[in-house]
Amino acid sequence: MTDAWFDSILAWISAHPVAAGGLIFLIAFLDSLVVLGIVVPALPLLFAVGTLIGLGHIDGGYAIACAAAGAFAGDALSFWVGRRWGSQMHAHWPFRRYPQLLDRGETLFRRHGTKSILIARYVGAVRPFVPAIAGMLRMPLRRYVPVSLFAAVSWSVAFLAPGWLFGASYDAVAAVADRLALVLGAMLAVMALAWASVLYTWRWFDGHANALLARALKWTRTHPRLGRYAAALIDPNRPESPSLAILAACLLAIAWAWFALLTTVLMRGEPLAIDRSVYEFMVSLRNPLADRMLAGLASIGDAAVLVPAAGLATLWLLWRRRWIAAAHWLAALAFGLVLTTVLERLIDMPQPPTAHLGFGFPSMTVTMATIAFGFFAVLIARELPGRTRVWPYLVSGVVVSLLGFSRIYLGAHWLSDVVGGMLLGIVWLLALGLAYRRHVARSFWMRPLAWVFYGSFVVAAAWHAPRAVDPLLASFTPPLPNISMAQDDWWRSGWARLPSQRNERDSEQRWPLDVQVAGPLQPLQAQLEPHGWRIQPQADWTATLGLLDDDTAPDAQPVLPATLETSAESLLLRRPLSPERIQVLRLWRAPARLSGGTPLWIGSVQTLDYTRPFGLFGLWQPQGDAGATAWERLRGDVGGLDARSDTHPRSGRPVLRIRTAGPALPATPPPG
Repeated sequence: MTDAWFDSILAWISAHPVAAGGLIFLIAFLDSLVVLGIVVPALPLLFAVGTLIGLGHIDGGYAIACAAAGAFAGDALSFWVGRRWGSQMHAHWPFRRYPQLLDRGETLFRRHGTKSILIARYVGAVRPFVPAIAGMLRMPLRRYVPVSLFAAVSWSVAFLAPGWLFGASYDAVAAVADRLALVLGAMLAVMALAWASVLYTWRWFDGHANALLARALKWTRTHPRLGRYAAALIDPNRPESPSLAILAACLLAIAWAWFALLTTVLMRGEPLAIDRSVYEFMVSLRNPLADRMLAGLASIGDAAVLVPAAGLATLWLLWRRRWIAAAHWLAALAFGLVLTTVLERLIDMPQPPTAHLGFGFPSMTVTMATIAFGFFAVLIARELPGRTRVWPYLVSGVVVSLLGFSRIYLGAHWLSDVVGGMLLGIVWLLALGLAYRRHVARSFWMRPLAWVFYGSFVVAAAWHAPRAVDPLLASFTPPLPNISMAQDDWWRSGWARLPSQRNERDSEQRWPLDVQVAGPLQPLQAQLEPHGWRIQPQADWTATLGLLDDDTAPDAQPVLPATLETSAESLLLRRPLSPERIQVLRLWRAPARLSGGTPLWIGSVQTLDYTRPFGLFGLWQPQGDAGATAWERLRGDVGGLDARSDTHPRSGRPVLRIRTAGPALPATPPPG
């Protein structure tokens, strides 16, 4: 489903709130229908509908009633289909295409009986099959209808509630944490994508391994010369043959993708269009809270974290005399390091503007993390029973995806560098994994080794990440502004060349930039303190989580940091007006320089009210129309400094200019 189609559906729902009930009914109905329900993207659609409820575009009770009615009707039709076809469902299209889901639904129903109708409502792909199984097994209607109706209503409330909560609190949260929310959402989406990719790829290959093995054996018989090499991997007498076939198929597919990407990068000799688009999008999301969190995540691929984990795992293998496993483990890491270093030297790629060090194609950090976690998964997954073998691969996918996302966010690498590093690491670990699996029998208890590797990784990351955050943020900073002007020019007319408002997507967050300061900030602070202004240190994650504390008084709760371009405030001053109202002055580095090295600052003065969206957390939220009053009071408070105000030609709003150093010019008296 394309974004344009998705957006058009939401726009139509917002414009036709009553008629939208039919669409809500249809979404829930199709999601509940046997077979069809597994391909309908009901979850994102219902989240969007819930958001529109929270924003006030749709009545909540009406939407819940329509969704519940659609879910109940879809379950009822599925129940009728099961009763009509009975056990013959397994033999008819399209049911025969999903025998595993029918079997899982039947297992769930036989194990839990009537309760399975309610349980299945919240169990993903099996949801639309359980009512059909209930009908197939002739469940009495007097038992089916009440529990199905309760399941439909509870499901509608549960699936609309997250979007409802998000929509209702959006205005409050977006004013102070819009970028943070977007970063967290993007990070969760990347993690979910990695999790789903690994899980469903594994399940598909696991379900088709025998068929693939049979086809490969048939090919080896018809191509005896080339086939003898493949036959060594797919010997039907070896229990490991299906796993080897899966690894070989993955190796071929991912190697093709890697060489396709490498060829594209080499031919262009510059970042791809998608690289620049993703970079610009990530720059637009930069904010101080997300910066520190993702800088910590970016550090989990550093040598200070990976080397202790890999070293202790190697020592354990050597202590247990697992010589071949230790040799393959060391070969995986050593050859990956050498190969990545060579490729970084050979491939000349312009670096992102924020990448001052540690850049290269492919990303060495991501490649080594992929190899370390991926090959360790190959080592221990074979020792796990059945479907639990996928867990080490899931852990690897999540760790590497978090690392790659964080480094793209910080501007350390282009998207193609990270993807190339992942693909290169996967190609190498699969090749080595084939060799290891082909020659080594299952031979050791993996649980102690897993505790050693994962435990040492967590301990090393917890120790290293807090120490690495500030150096990383200093390393990946945006370039300095290239606009330069003399101080006198700025004072007379150059100030009008600076931005008049924040550059934000949401018009309500485009706060006017109505204060400019030339010179050090200490004199300004000293001037304002007698008027009740106090410095607030930049809120960190500890202070942010404190917003959930009901017992903390509003005046003790922090104002969350805001950004101008990618930078947080250099100075945040606040003055109380009442227990639940304050004024704040935010100052950022201006996107220009003054000659002679005099610092230049640009900022905004606001009035904030204390709010508690849904009673869950407290927020200091800007009040739009009260900003003019705050600006007037600030102008009066800086009367002891060299200050002047004029109307900005672009915004039509007055801008207060303050000089704390340099030659004094006569201040323009306030009008009236």
